[in-house]
Amino acid sequence: MSIAGNLSTILDEIPKEVSLVAVSKTKPIEDLQAAYNAGQRIFGENKIQEMTSKWEVLPKDIQWHMIGNVQSNKVKYMAPYVALIHGVDRSKLLAEINKQAAKNNRVIDCLLQVHIAQESTKFGLNETELNDIIHQQLTTPFPNIRIVGLMGMATFTSDNVQIKQEFTFLKALYDKARNQLKDISILSMGMSGDYALAIEVGSNMIRLGSKIFGERNY
Repeated sequence: MSIAGNLSTILDEIPKEVSLVAVSKTKPIEDLQAAYNAGQRIFGENKIQEMTSKWEVLPKDIQWHMIGNVQSNKVKYMAPYVALIHGVDRSKLLAEINKQAAKNNRVIDCLLQVHIAQESTKFGLNETELNDIIHQQLTTPFPNIRIVGLMGMATFTSDNVQIKQEFTFLKALYDKARNQLKDISILSMGMSGDYALAIEVGSNMIRLGSKIFGERNY
């Protein structure tokens, strides 16, 4: 099926209130343009340099989401345009985003990434670290960032019981955070292999790559 066909099928099966991030990392400009022509406006990249090169040539009404691990020294390259940074996992990174956002006269939206998987290769905050950042934002907030939600990735496994437990844990943290920070409205969890389960638990933002574009290019 074509990219447009894949998008149409996915949008027909997910609730209207769930935002779809098209994970376009490693994909050529032509594939992103095809998705754009089919109506997709949110794209997710995991490398700042690749995202910036695509931003420079593609339509300017695209929302670019940084979904990968963020190196502090590269924040300056995406600060002029990035719409949402998914993978914020430390307060030092928030400070750098705030600094670069101020230089660009912007307020940058961020998600706090929570480590929910049983895999050491995935990164993110534990519950104590999450609470510490929320407390920091309540007491001495960074003026040029806005924490708008939480993000997490489940263990890569076929065990749906385990995946559901991990998503349910993140949903509970999200519900608690919503009562603390007024701007929190996004729960980003669910990818091509587990997005239906994530939506069932309460996700309102999913990140799909292969379901839209086919298998990844290397």
